[in-house]
Amino acid sequence: MFLGVDGGGTKTAFCLVDSAGAVLGQARTAGSYYFPEGVGLVERVLAEGIQAVCADAGIAPAQISYAFFGLAGYGEAAADLPALDAAPRAVLGHDRYACDNDMVCGWAGSLGAADGINVVGGTGSICYGEKDGKGVRTGGWGEIFGDEGSAYWVAIRGLNAFSRMSDGRLAEGPLAEVFRRHLKLSSDLDAIDVVHNQWQGGRPEIAALSRLVNEAAELGDATATRILSDAGAELAQHVDVTRNRVGFAAEAVVAVSYSGGIFSAPIVRESFSRELEKRAGAYELRHPLYEPVIGAALYAAKLAGTPLDQTALDRLASVDTSGGN
Repeated sequence: MFLGVDGGGTKTAFCLVDSAGAVLGQARTAGSYYFPEGVGLVERVLAEGIQAVCADAGIAPAQISYAFFGLAGYGEAAADLPALDAAPRAVLGHDRYACDNDMVCGWAGSLGAADGINVVGGTGSICYGEKDGKGVRTGGWGEIFGDEGSAYWVAIRGLNAFSRMSDGRLAEGPLAEVFRRHLKLSSDLDAIDVVHNQWQGGRPEIAALSRLVNEAAELGDATATRILSDAGAELAQHVDVTRNRVGFAAEAVVAVSYSGGIFSAPIVRESFSRELEKRAGAYELRHPLYEPVIGAALYAAKLAGTPLDQTALDRLASVDTSGGN
């Protein structure tokens, strides 16, 4: 049986899957993004989650054939890698596991651990592709460095447009009134109070403003439309660069899945598809097949040299992993 672990910033999901595609156990624990608290957080979260998922399945950790741990922040501080790689060993009691960034879970889930590329346009943006065991990450640098095409990136450009419209440096369009109404502004300058004081520059709160940019675009705001179109183009560039770096042949049709809230904007999706069509290589866009935690389990099976067959994959497609303990 195979253990998949999707360790995100807000929660860590655990799932045990057997070779027939049956889910034997599930668990949920706190998030495992360790930068604020240190690697000790990962050790505690994994210990709790592995014990819980094994209890749910009625097995001992020693019975796990192979495990894959996708951990938020993995690979972003080289000095921490030895400690992160060692963290599961004490609980599992064996070395039949691998660790990597949680983006791998998203890729493996979206494409069933098959060769291809997954791009995420959520609060941040990141892209991961794999071919013949070679994996490549593009993006995921965070909002200070970039996060191009993400909800945060779109929102910041929306706020910039609002400030310029308010000053008269940009012709006012529907975006200005959309922001005034949503933020309940008595004065345009109150936007500074909302973002910096009330929200304390909170990343999730700011990223949520991307929905206002989409609303403004639907009302015909040219600036908002351009922002969303640019977001789609940025995400397409992530994919195309990943394709080249991972080594797909020029004539290959590469499977691409996409996820994240920014793709709910039709303008982003249309721009993303249009930009990919302009590229030299061919792509096949696909909707995600499985949740990331299932993807982690599938990747564990693949790393063990015993990937699940199509019958097992079809069985997993109907599994609900939204619960857990």
